[in-house]
Order: sequence, then C-alpha cells, then structure tokens
Amino acid sequence: MELLTQPKPRARDAVEIQEKRFGYFPKVFRWRGKRYYVQAVERCWNATKSAPQLCFRVRCRDGLFDLYQNVRDNTWRLTPVRA
Repeated sequence: MELLTQPKPRARDAVEIQEKRFGYFPKVFRWRGKRYYVQAVERCWNATKSAPQLCFRVRCRDGLFDLYQNVRDNTWRLTPVRA
C-alpha cells in the first residue's frame, strides 16, 4: 500500500505588519510587495518552537493565511492556508 503525502507548504516569507486592531490582532500587512487587509481573525493560539510565537489564522479577500509573530524579536512570518 502506497501512502500519499501532501506537498509541503511554501517556505514562510517575511511579513510587515502595518496596522493592528486593538493593539494586538493583525489588521493590515504587506507580503511580497502587496498589501492585505484582514477581514477576520478566525483563530489565535500560542506556540513554542525555538522561540515563543503568537499565531493568527486570518481571512483576507485574497485567501486564508496563518501569521506567526516571534515574540522575542517581533518578526512576522506567513504561511498560506489551503482551503
């Protein structure tokens, strides 16, 4: 029996958070030269890999994304979510 595997998601690219809602939730961000407006934050959670992270699943007009904030150095990364 052959196991089918999903292709790995694209490497996360750097993201610039340009505006936050309530000083916490991403509201507007720039990724790959394009500006995205968050319509809804669908989920938020904490994660710990090499550093503590705040994680947000956001819905924009152009799709669904997971945004990750490295709490130590305040850098942001993004992974597109397949619907």
